[in-house]
Amino acid sequence: MSVHDHLCEVRTGQIRSVAILHLRIDSANGVPIYQQIIEQIRYQMARGVLKAHDELPSVRVLASHYLINPNTVVRAYLELERDGAIYKKRGMGTYVAEKEVTMSQEEKFEIVRPLLERALVQAAELGMSPAETLRVFQECLNQFRKED
Repeated sequence: MSVHDHLCEVRTGQIRSVAILHLRIDSANGVPIYQQIIEQIRYQMARGVLKAHDELPSVRVLASHYLINPNTVVRAYLELERDGAIYKKRGMGTYVAEKEVTMSQEEKFEIVRPLLERALVQAAELGMSPAETLRVFQECLNQFRKED
């Protein structure tokens, strides 16, 4: 993590560096917020953005930053802890576990599918035909491959 991906949290007189979680919370998409938090933390772990022993923001900090109920964050953290993805040190904080997090093909599809669906809706709203939409997608894919 870079210096820009940490925030300082003051607990009992100590200043500590804590990982900032870059989350996209969408209360209108039908997925419970606690589940969105779980999925995004796992995604960041799988990508290596969050590494073993990185300290996560406290429940209070995360809840206030994203304007969500602290109980929602507690529920997400408890489920992640139950799965062995994170661990708590009493009085110290919540940390990323050493457990390697991988994503199944279906989990990857679940992340990418809504993004593509939104693009398809926008293309349809603009009056693009399926062939035009496919052409734009193919051009983007080809450009992406060139950048690899």
